[in-house]
Order: sequence, then C-alpha cells, then structure tokens
Amino acid sequence: MTVIDIPGSKSVTARALFLAAAAEGTTTLLRPLHSDDSEGFAEGLKALGYAVRQEPGAWHIEGRPAGPGVAEADVYCRDGATTARFLPALAAAGHGTFRFDASAQMRRRPLGPLTTALRELGVRLTHGEQEGHHPLTVHAAGVKGGALTLDAGLSSQYLTALLMLGPLTAEGLDITVTDLVSEPYVEITLAMMRAFGAEITRADGADGRTRTYSVAPTGYRACTYAIEPDASTSSYFFAAAALVPGAEVTVPGLGTGALQGDLAFVDVLRRMGAEVEITDRATTVRSTGRLNGLTVNMRDISDTMPTLAALAPFAEGPVRIEDVANTRVKECDRLDACAENLRRLGIDVATGPDWIEIRPGTPAGPVEIATHGDHRIVMSFAVTALRTPGITFDDPGCVRKTFPDFHPVFARFSQAL
Repeated sequence: MTVIDIPGSKSVTARALFLAAAAEGTTTLLRPLHSDDSEGFAEGLKALGYAVRQEPGAWHIEGRPAGPGVAEADVYCRDGATTARFLPALAAAGHGTFRFDASAQMRRRPLGPLTTALRELGVRLTHGEQEGHHPLTVHAAGVKGGALTLDAGLSSQYLTALLMLGPLTAEGLDITVTDLVSEPYVEITLAMMRAFGAEITRADGADGRTRTYSVAPTGYRACTYAIEPDASTSSYFFAAAALVPGAEVTVPGLGTGALQGDLAFVDVLRRMGAEVEITDRATTVRSTGRLNGLTVNMRDISDTMPTLAALAPFAEGPVRIEDVANTRVKECDRLDACAENLRRLGIDVATGPDWIEIRPGTPAGPVEIATHGDHRIVMSFAVTALRTPGITFDDPGCVRKTFPDFHPVFARFSQAL
C-alpha cells in the first residue's frame, strides 16, 4: 500500500484567506496550499492592506472587518479564479478605489454574474475593457445588503463570493439562486463561514427550482483553521491506483468528514470496479484489475471530469460523462481539450454541448499533450501516461497553479505502484 500526503485544498485555502481577512482578530491557517493560485490570493490581500505572515505550514492573517487597509490599490489576480472573483467582493465591503486585473487566460473567463449582482447591491464598479470580464475597478463605499437573484449555472464561485460578503454588509443578504453548478463547493463555503461565526439559513422555493440563502450581518471571528488535503488533486492518485493492477493508495486527511465534494470521485471509481474504503481519517482505493464503462453525471464534481476522461480508454466499455457544460469556461475548454488529446492518442471520442463519450481503446504514443495552460489537463493525462509510453506535455510547468511539485511526486508515486 502507498500512503501519499496531498497538498492542502485550493478551494478551502482561498475561502479561508477571505474569511480570515474579514474576521475580527488574527487567524492561523494550518497546512495551507503553497501554489501559484494561493500565493496570488495572499499577495492580493497584501496589496489591499491586509497583514499576512507566511511560515512553513502556517499562515497568519490579521483580520480587518472594516475592509482593506488602504484607500487605493492595484491587485493582479494572476490565473486564479478564486482570487479574481472573491477579492472584488471583499474589497466592496470597504472604502476606496481598488483596481483588479488578471492574466490573459483569466481575462477570458466570465465575471459578469458577480459584477451584475454587486451592482444590484449598489456597488459602483466599471469594467476596463470587455463588459463582464477583468480588468475591473471597484469604487467601494461599503455594502448595505438586501435581496438579489443570481444565476450560478456557470460557476458556484459567484454565489460563494456573495455568500462570504453577506456577514460584512450592514443589513445582511438574501440571495435567491435560479441555477447552480458544483453545489458541493457551496456546501464547503457554508461550513467554513459557520466555522468563522457566520449565520446562514436556506429556504427552497415551492417550485423546486430555486433556493434562497439568508445571511445575517454578523461579521466573522478569527480562529485557527486546518486546511484538509485537496480532493481534486487526490483524484489523479486514486485514478492511478484504480488503473494499475495490484495497486493501492491511501490519502490521509480525507475521510467521511471531508468538506470537499470532489471526494465523490472515488464513488465513480467504485462503480467502475475499484475497491474503495473511506474511514473517518483516510480514503483508500485499490485496483481489482478491471474497469467497467459507465454513464455518469459529473455536474457536482466537474473538476474531476478530465481525470475520468484520461482514465476512460482503459475501461472495458464506453465512458459517458454528462452535465459538464461549465467545464467549457474553466482555464480552457476542458471538454474539447480532453477530446483533442484523446484523439491524438488514437481514441474514439464524441462530444456534445455538455457531454463527452470515450470508447475503449489502447492509447498510442509518442504524443505531446496540448495542455492549453491548464493544470488539470496535465495532471489528468499523467494518469494515461502510466500505461502509454511517450506522452509529453507542451507546458508541464502549468501545474504550479495548484501543485508545483506534482511531476516529481507523481513520478515517485508511480514507481511505488
């Protein structure tokens, strides 16, 4: 059995940084993720005047409930979607002029649902170039609160940003959601907000199609918060263990009490034939020497769609992944990127607006994977490479976004299988 320590969750680290910055007192984050995304978030907080002290294994953030500690700032969000979407909401609760920009990749990703909602709350903001995209300037004067309606069908991050803003408003916030993707990420948000002292209730609409989140204007309280391992990153190691006959891997720190919905990826592997054991302290996946085809809805765990797509050729039947339209507006169009690279490997693939179907085959190298600068494409096809000699990547370094040491760690892991 191989035991592997996975870096801290990107999603949990980003939320924890926001909550710590907004809280009364000094928060200590244990085992935060060290990656380009999380470092970019921390640098953004520093630019906004928050005190962030980073030590190995622990980050200390002095909260400012009144908002940024400067009256004017320029924040570069790099490639980070959480940075680019969460920090403008945090800044809006303060007072000053705050300019946000991001990489060309992040500039292409939509911001409109969030900025439209902020405008409905009375926040004055302007887009520097294309409406609904970065660059963005927030002219902050605090947020009164109130009620709004949000379509979160493209990304749950819009809802998360507004939920986390709620306790910082003067009167609280009622958010009615008409569509929602990646709902488990919202559950992460709610659990973490409550850990920092927030009060949130949810009411489902009589029509069964809407829900309303009511957030009280409580503010936040500082705490010591431990970051659990990243479930999305764990998916590559779990998939590898399911693929290689006789392999077994255990990830400590991810168990029955884990916040992250992407741990449900192991249920997909179980349906395909792998053995899965989840305890309160760890999750283990074992190969049974075979993988079945299946049809699976991955709307709630869409970040693991590329992992399954890269594993799918080795199944004994077709693998069809449905309801993942939102993966087209990630770091790249992940549906098309997966299809493109699988076809390069000689695999029969079909796609639609929100689905991909991969038929069994033997991937053939040598092939250079077109990563499109997307960390998840690289890490997913590293799984394919376990059974396909000659796979290389046109931009292997883009894994720095979430897991800078991925390549040496995965190489040592694969040798131990």
